[in-house]
Order: sequence, then structure tokens, then C-alpha cells
Amino acid sequence: MGGAMALTLGALAYPGMLGLSKVSSSPDRVIANTQWGPLTESDRDFVVKVRAAGLWEYPVGQIGLQKGTTKGVIEASKHLVDGHSALDTTCRKIAPMLNITLPNIASPQQEGFVNTLKSESGKKFDTDFANILRMTHGSIFNTVAKIRSTTKNSLVRALADQANDTVLDHITVMEKTGLVDFDQTLFQQTTPPKLPDSDLTPPPPPAGQPEVVLTPPPNATSTPVDIDGLAGGNGGSGGGNAAPSPSPTVG
Repeated sequence: MGGAMALTLGALAYPGMLGLSKVSSSPDRVIANTQWGPLTESDRDFVVKVRAAGLWEYPVGQIGLQKGTTKGVIEASKHLVDGHSALDTTCRKIAPMLNITLPNIASPQQEGFVNTLKSESGKKFDTDFANILRMTHGSIFNTVAKIRSTTKNSLVRALADQANDTVLDHITVMEKTGLVDFDQTLFQQTTPPKLPDSDLTPPPPPAGQPEVVLTPPPNATSTPVDIDGLAGGNGGSGGGNAAPSPSPTVG
């Protein structure tokens, strides 16, 4: 693994995965009061970046199903496709309810990562696949927990619950491949390179572009949040029946 893997992780694979970079200097600023509770900038950023994560990890899972050479990598690939299709369903359900514009493609850094794995094969693919995804999921784990513990919006809380379960599952299956170099992975996880926001931010979709849908596999086991049931109940905290503010832009 050595230096080549370190180069891959450091130069290519460290994305702002689910929102490691902030969209503004005031992430706790309330941008909308909704019937499910107030929506902050960090809440909006979280929903956008969960969507963006699926837009690169889902295709990486599909690539892994084709290129993986070990049972562990094949199994991990199945989990990526399954978990992110379910998260994507939840994101696409709650985004219009909260007037959040979702991206249709991942960030430039994430897209570059997908293209890099497309060019690899054999043992190198397996090793980079496991280490990159273990590192990125480990990086976001605390971010998911922070959103879950601080958001006052019940829809965002539900998404954070689902994301927490999914990220932990993906961390676990990457470790089970037996290919994770923990020293290198944890170093990259805790000392990320400084990248420009333009590399970390998924662009907004062009006006009128159809929404990209991440289709669940035929044997899907992950379940999206029952948003209809949640929204029909006593959803928010202190939000009343106020409508969301005008649609915030991605990033």
C-alpha cells in the first residue's frame, strides 16, 4: 500500500463528503421556520451533502460490483448501493418540503474520485476502494452525530438517524474487507488537506433538469424514513405552521 495509497487518499479521495466545509460563516443561522421546526444553514448543508454523497458513493458501489476481486469488496459495494439509494429517497422526499434545492451531480472532488476508481483494477482497486471509503465515512461520522444532537428540525433529525445507521454500516463493511490500513486512513481522516470550496461543493442543477434518482437494488434491505408518517404527526418543535422561506440555493 505505502506511498501510492497515501497519494491517492491525500490528493484524490478526500472530499467534503457530507458537509465537512461550511456553506457560510453562520451555520446556526435560521433560514426558514417550518412546521417541522426551524431550519438552519447547517441543516440545509447536511441534506445537500447527504444527497451529494450518494451521487458518488452509489456509482462507486456499482463499479465495485463489477471490478471487486474479493468477497469483502463485493459485499461492501452492495451495501453502498443499498444504503445510498434509501438515503437518496429520504433526501428527495424532504428537500421540497423544506424548500432545499438538491444537486444532480457530486462535487468536482467527488466526481474526480469516481473517475479515478473507474481507471483502476485488481488489487489496487480493492485497496483504494476500501481505504478511501473507510476514511471518508470515518470523517463524516462525527458530523452526522453533531447534526443529530443539535438540529431542531424533525425531518433533518430523521435523515440524520438514517445517515448515522448507514455510515456506521459502511464503516463496518469496509473494515471487514481486511484491506484497511488504519494508520494511514486515520491520519488522512484527522489531517485533511485544505481544498478550495469550489472543489468541495456540488453545483446546483440547471433550471428544468430532471432530478437524478438513485434506484434501489432489486433485493434492497435498507428502508427510507417514513416521512409521510412523520409529517402527519406532531413533527416540529416550536415551528407552528409557518411555511419555509424561499428556496435556498445549493452550497
